[in-house]
Amino acid sequence: MAKRIGVILSGCGHLDGSEIQEAVLTLFFLERAGFEVACFAPDKPQLHVINHLTREPTGETRNVLVESARIARGEIRPLAKASMADLDGLALPGGLGAAKNLSDFAAKGAGASVDPDLLRLVGEAVSAKKPILAVCISPAVLAVALKHLGVAATLTVGEADGAAKAIEALGSHHRVCPVSRAVADEAHRIISAPAYMYDASPKDIGAGIEDGVAVMKQWLGG
Repeated sequence: MAKRIGVILSGCGHLDGSEIQEAVLTLFFLERAGFEVACFAPDKPQLHVINHLTREPTGETRNVLVESARIARGEIRPLAKASMADLDGLALPGGLGAAKNLSDFAAKGAGASVDPDLLRLVGEAVSAKKPILAVCISPAVLAVALKHLGVAATLTVGEADGAAKAIEALGSHHRVCPVSRAVADEAHRIISAPAYMYDASPKDIGAGIEDGVAVMKQWLGG
């Protein structure tokens, strides 16, 4: 039976939700590696809605789960219903929705908190030593959750920038990593890939995500 990976989405669009290319490439490489995927997102309003052409707020109200369903083609469930008892691992694509809707990292940095259901799920994964793949800004969000759980891991957001400093302030260790690779913390079963933290191409960010998925497959006996 195929191992099942929960993919946690945060909306649709890199300025206010999941980064679409990162999400699609994560789904693609997970399935190509032989995993079954199950998508989840919080059933709550987005922090705000951004016009991705003008990069300005629109004043609209949208729901994170409903917007995430655009990427998942409707095959998605509320994050509150996710349990690591039913999953073999987690994957968190990036996009500012991770820092705005799965957490308030975008506003508070190292003083942030995370969605209670995400915190619960990460705690379940860490306790069961089930792998977590975090992409782009999601490693910083994961660092927030890990601090609340009393865990210090090795993570990457690519270069040593402000998000990297926040990861260090949260008690985890940041490792510089090129866009086409991923960083693996085997002790904690956590993998991170920088993706669009760099000004890069889909080909290059895909290589980093693929590298991370390959580690996950190795850890899960693939």
